[in-house]
Order: sequence, then C-alpha cells, then structure tokens
Amino acid sequence: MVKITWKIAGKDDITADIPIGNTLMEAAVDNNVPFIEGECGGCLSCATCHVFVDPDWYGTTGAPGDFEEDMLDMTEVERSPTSRLSCQITASTELDGLVLHVPIPD
Repeated sequence: MVKITWKIAGKDDITADIPIGNTLMEAAVDNNVPFIEGECGGCLSCATCHVFVDPDWYGTTGAPGDFEEDMLDMTEVERSPTSRLSCQITASTELDGLVLHVPIPD
C-alpha cells in the first residue's frame, strides 16, 4: 500500500492507502474524490481524471506519453505543466506520499 493525497481547493484533503498496481483514477473513484470521474474506466479516451501532479513529484510520476498528451488537450480545465491523466499513473512504492491537485471546472 502507498499513501496518496488529493488536494481540492476549498475542501478537505483526501488521503488514502492505495494498493500497489491500482491506477490513481481507480483510487480516486474508490475514495470519492470530487471532480475525478473516470468515465471511460481508464481506457485513455475521456480525460475526466485530469490532475495536476505536485511539482515536487512530477519527476517521479514522469511525463505523459504521446497519446496522453493529445488527451490532455481535451480536458475541461486548462492543462498545466504538471498535468496528467490519473488513469495513466499506477501506484508503486516510489509514489508513496504522492500529492495530486484536483482541478475544479467552472
């Protein structure tokens, strides 16, 4: 298990223990993280699991792949330099303590 924290402006942080191997989209949905929908179930076709990786962690999560880059151009909230789709980040021991910021649509 690894500890992941989602920060949502104006709301309490959500921190949960996530099994190794789960995607962070699955973890967000399982933990009722607001604004993370995962409509496509993690098939990289909807961009409803958009997060901003905390800058201190971006090097550890890595940059998005080419197809993820294309999908990030379709997010409801404008992307940032640390934008990722959480369906493309898998819980691993290296991510223990990871902080994700959840963008809030208008």
